[in-house]
Amino acid sequence: MMVGVLCALGLLLLSCGGEELRTNCSSAVSIWTDLGITAEHTPEHTVTGDHLQVCVQEWTCCTQEVEEKLSERSKHEFEKLVDEASEDLRNTFVSRHKRFDEFFLELLENTERSLNEMFVRTYGKPYMQNAEVFQGLFSELKRYYTGGNVNLEEMLNDFWTRLLERMFQLLNSQYLITEEYLECISKYMDQLKPFGDVPKKLKSQVTRAFIAARTFVQGLMVGREVANRVSKVSMSVACVKAVTKMLYCPSCGGLTAVKPCRSYCLNVLKGCLANQADLDPEWTHYIDAMLLVTERLEGPFNIESVMEPIDVKISEAIMNMQDKSVQLSYQVFQGCGQPKPSGMSRSARGVSDVFSARFRPYSPEELPTTAAGTSLDRLRTVWKAMQHGVIDIKEKLKLSKNFWSSLPEGICQEEHVAVETEEEACWNGQEVGRYVPEVLKDGLTQQVNNPEVSVDITRPDSLIRQQVMALKVMTNKLKNAYNGNDIYFQDSSDESSGSGSGSGCMESCVTEPDGSITESPVLEADRSAEHSSVALLHQASALSLILPFLTLIHHCR
Repeated sequence: MMVGVLCALGLLLLSCGGEELRTNCSSAVSIWTDLGITAEHTPEHTVTGDHLQVCVQEWTCCTQEVEEKLSERSKHEFEKLVDEASEDLRNTFVSRHKRFDEFFLELLENTERSLNEMFVRTYGKPYMQNAEVFQGLFSELKRYYTGGNVNLEEMLNDFWTRLLERMFQLLNSQYLITEEYLECISKYMDQLKPFGDVPKKLKSQVTRAFIAARTFVQGLMVGREVANRVSKVSMSVACVKAVTKMLYCPSCGGLTAVKPCRSYCLNVLKGCLANQADLDPEWTHYIDAMLLVTERLEGPFNIESVMEPIDVKISEAIMNMQDKSVQLSYQVFQGCGQPKPSGMSRSARGVSDVFSARFRPYSPEELPTTAAGTSLDRLRTVWKAMQHGVIDIKEKLKLSKNFWSSLPEGICQEEHVAVETEEEACWNGQEVGRYVPEVLKDGLTQQVNNPEVSVDITRPDSLIRQQVMALKVMTNKLKNAYNGNDIYFQDSSDESSGSGSGSGCMESCVTEPDGSITESPVLEADRSAEHSSVALLHQASALSLILPFLTLIHHCR
């Protein structure tokens, strides 16, 4: 009888002990409701958890329905965490790409506009009837920058050839110069060097600067696309389970205020983001190559140093040809034969001896102060803004190094995700207590023994592999651009820099002159210190050096 009493007492104690382990589920239900999770048949007190697949605990408030909904919630929450953590990076590439692209296109348009405004105001119709030579140059430069299939060297060679043909006709207007004869002249371009070494120098400067600028803006676009694609994570089933266990399983046991241990969080995210971390080495190479090109844009390949004096250099080339016009004509006649007389003298055709006079630049007090001056000021403002933009981009790029491998660290240090220090009470995946396993290194191969996420290290993510290849290709282009070499880009329909929108100045920048414009003025001769003055001319002063040539083109036509 005593034995029976003792057995009954033991059973009673065990029963009481078991009841003490059970807790009320109202706080857990309240949290689920806030998350938008409702479920029927939720127990009032914890029950045994052997019916669950993820949140397996001795006592639980979760039903299978709740667990499935928590898993869906975990997937959404994890994607949101990665999206928010990469938002600044993505916004950086989007905004900086847009800003650089707009600055560069505005720079091109303002360079042409300032040239056009001064030419129209000073020379009126003669320039307007011959402006297509320079419009073609700017149009092709823009087409190249915006991703068009333009060979810069060939395009610049064509520009100088057209200039030679126009000027040769002016110098020899008493002859009938046919298209066949002009083709013969162009064959002697390299041998004659009618423009001195200006075409060679300008070609080198323009090609290096435009290659650097176009490749740089293409690099910003590739960085933007890679960041957008990689930040959209594809979660494996094992990852969903691990994140659910980390974020929401504590609520199943009635632990509604506890957060995951930081080391625990790191291992979960290193497992889930293992493929993203493998992007980091190539991402770092890409960032380093982008930084190299910014050095070029700030230094020897600075677009401002090329575009601002481009009119001065063209003027210098025209003067070089003028200096040796007699010798040049003689050499052409020797190689291509004597052309037939046109039957009209130079004076009869309206070509005076103005061309033989030395071009007179503006004096300081004559510098334009009207619309052209305002346009020049705007041009310099754009140049300055563009340089500040390059500096800003450079600093942002430096901060984005090692971004993908540091993504787990960035997410886990968020206050609402995990505890700040291991000393705090935290969820270790099983209970509230210390997290014992060591934190793993980054990358797919390092996750072979991840204690929290089952990772198949033999199957790299195909999307990430594609982005690695895209970065490798772009890095190669950037390194070539750093050395001044171009690599073929697809046309703008596939790989353009941006919208390419603008005021349309490249297409038709010639404006009608106002009523105060008269015929082209006759410039006086000024042969003193000609070469030294060209090197020191102000941009506005240099514009006047081209215009007599354009006036004579009009008479030739």
